Amino acid sequence: MTLSHIIINGTLARANDAEVIIASYVIAMSLFSIMERLGVLLRNACSALVRDRVSFQAMSMVAVYVVATLMLLSATIAYTPIGPWIFAHIFGAESAMIGQIVDVYQILIIVTFFSAIRCLFQGVIILNRQTKWLTIGMVIRLIGMYLLSLVFIHTGYINAKTGAYIFLFGMMIESLVSFIEGRLLVKKMTKKDPSHHVERKSQVFRFYYPLIISSLIIVMVGPVINIFLGRTAEIELAIASYALALSLTQLFLSFFSYTHQIVLTFYKDHPRKVRQFTLMIGFIPTLVLALFCFTPIGPLVVEHVLGANERLMLATVDTLKVFMVMTLVFPFIDYCNGILMVRNQTNSMVISQSSNLLITSIVAISMTILAPAWNGMIGAMAQSLGMAVELVVLLYIVTRGKRARLMKKKVEGLGV
Repeated sequence: MTLSHIIINGTLARANDAEVIIASYVIAMSLFSIMERLGVLLRNACSALVRDRVSFQAMSMVAVYVVATLMLLSATIAYTPIGPWIFAHIFGAESAMIGQIVDVYQILIIVTFFSAIRCLFQGVIILNRQTKWLTIGMVIRLIGMYLLSLVFIHTGYINAKTGAYIFLFGMMIESLVSFIEGRLLVKKMTKKDPSHHVERKSQVFRFYYPLIISSLIIVMVGPVINIFLGRTAEIELAIASYALALSLTQLFLSFFSYTHQIVLTFYKDHPRKVRQFTLMIGFIPTLVLALFCFTPIGPLVVEHVLGANERLMLATVDTLKVFMVMTLVFPFIDYCNGILMVRNQTNSMVISQSSNLLITSIVAISMTILAPAWNGMIGAMAQSLGMAVELVVLLYIVTRGKRARLMKKKVEGLGV
């Protein structure tokens, strides 16, 4: 996914008015990410709850409700005055940008549908440990997106909608690959596993509902940051540099973003090995990002590969340095979230992610007032410190739950 956004941002960075175009695309994506996140949760819920065709049927019905609701809400925003009002008054977009933002968001509605289909069947693929198909789908997707981006660059047709078209094309490709392989795996499942008790939509919703609440909370981080970046000294530069830096940071993190899926798949049988694996890989993203930021590699890639001008390149590299805090804590947040899903304690994620949003908002407000010239670095600092606090809260919840279970086992062993 992160490489997808790098392809898109690299294409948009070649436009004549790159800062405005990237900012318009990013603002539309910020609102889209709120809607899409609820569909992405289908992947986690499916891999955690589906074990036979009966449970998959229940999961599929929940997916239908989720997708229908998301499409209705998105269409209401895109095709009524509500959308322009949100972008102007909540995101602080300038009036000249509103038209471009709405145009992008109208295309992203279709992306929501294909993203949900992709995630539902990726859950089945992960459950069956056929993860090579995730890689195959992503590679085909990236090739398709890159080729389409070359067409836009060659023709000179580059505006905010260009990014949305590239994103939609890639999502259609990946969802098709996931659907084909996922359907084959579902057909091979037993109709009803006697040891598995998920049969009804209500059981799926009990697991899914806390994830919805926590995701609605955490997905607000992006819009909150963009809202306050809209109040910095140089709005377009702040949003564009933050977007490029975040895309690169997420690229380095993307190779470690399935830690929770590893926990879901292997933790019950091999808890010690999963912990060792997480510690082994957890510090790699920070080391790679440090190499990128503090050597000529970073400026070279941002300027010549992504096509940013010198001013945008310098601002992006400065923002990347702040994001090192985020790369340090993210793998361990993902591990802890996986533990909570294994324990069916998804309601605890509401607490940890609420703390993240609270700290992010406080830092963003404070820095916008005290240091508006920091531009994109304000967003990176707010997001990084918010995630650091989230990790502290998660570690407390996970260790407290572990102590409670150990105490329960001791009591049961004594026959009390």
